[in-house]
Amino acid sequence: MDQDYKKLFDHFNMTEPSEGLFDRILLIIKREQELRQNRKLALGFLALLVISFIAMPFSLSILAVQAESSGIVYFILIALNGLGGNLAVWGDFALAIGEALPIWGMVIFALNVSIAVFTLRLFLHRKKILFGYFFHGVRFV
Repeated sequence: MDQDYKKLFDHFNMTEPSEGLFDRILLIIKREQELRQNRKLALGFLALLVISFIAMPFSLSILAVQAESSGIVYFILIALNGLGGNLAVWGDFALAIGEALPIWGMVIFALNVSIAVFTLRLFLHRKKILFGYFFHGVRFV
């Protein structure tokens, strides 16, 4: 019985692997790892961008409500209408505007806008890699 198996496997020619096979396998593994990393990066950018755009109207409404309740709008209107009279007492007028500023609304809105801009900037900076992930077969220059 063992002789039959030896005859069967003796007919197969053992061929050597082609030159550079190991390097090609490592290159394919590296590409897959980069694709996986780019996928995580793209989904992170997308999630941050969506969250920031969803939160934008809420942060803007918080800013608007706080600006309306603090009276800062009236100070700004007076500053624009009575520019000559305000120059004489600009220190007191600046202090009054500073006290009436809706700080928390401005911080929330500025944070939301900065996250959106930061995410868009990184997305556009890495657009070749990210678009390569989304459109796997299409090449972008």
